[in-house]
This record gives sequence, structure tokens and C-alpha cells, in this order.
Amino acid sequence: MQDANQALRGRRVMIVEDEMLVAMELEDLLVEQGCAVVGPAPSAARALALLDEELPDVAVLDVNLNGQTAMPVVAVLRAQGVPFVLATGYGHALQPELRQAPRVDKPVDHDKLVRVLARLLDA
Repeated sequence: MQDANQALRGRRVMIVEDEMLVAMELEDLLVEQGCAVVGPAPSAARALALLDEELPDVAVLDVNLNGQTAMPVVAVLRAQGVPFVLATGYGHALQPELRQAPRVDKPVDHDKLVRVLARLLDA
């Protein structure tokens, strides 16, 4: 796991998550890994505003944000070449265009998320 930890050190990671406790948990995990956290953004609108200010190296996205979709955020990330991982409890019901995206199911396995982010940053 040391290699994954080193891969995240100093990286900017955006969190898009509408559940405050989950967002705080992810933020704490990423800060422990040496990341600079962008956000957390509780809505697609807030995430898009943050993306106008700064592009992260990678993003962690919840798909369902208070009943709205994160697809506008996905579109900007893809257009800018920013990799992302989905952190969702809706894996079985993902939109077709998201089914091939890297995913960690909720509740989030911290070690798995760190490994997935490290792999995305190494690609």
C-alpha cells in the first residue's frame, strides 16, 4: 500500500458528495494520504463552479446528488481529461455511459479507494 500512498501525496483530489458525513470521511482519508482536497462539493452546480476555478488531478464522485445527477460534472472532467472514480451505492443502476467507469461501492472501502485513485493517477 506504500506505493499507493506515495502516488497520492501532493495530488489535488476533488470530492463531489452530497452526504456531509461521507464527504468529511473521504476528506479526512485523503488529507491523511497527503492530498489537497478540492471541495467537497455537495451538488453538481458547486462542483462545476469549483472546476471553473481549479482542475483537480483526479475526482471522487457520488452519482446521485440530492436527486440530481453528477453527469454535468462527468462531462467537464472527461472534456478536461481528469480521471474520476465513482463512489456510489447505485452501481446496479448506473447510467450506461458510467458503467465502465472505475467504481467503489458505498460504504467506501478506504484501502480500495486509495488503490483505485493511485491507479488512475499512474495511468
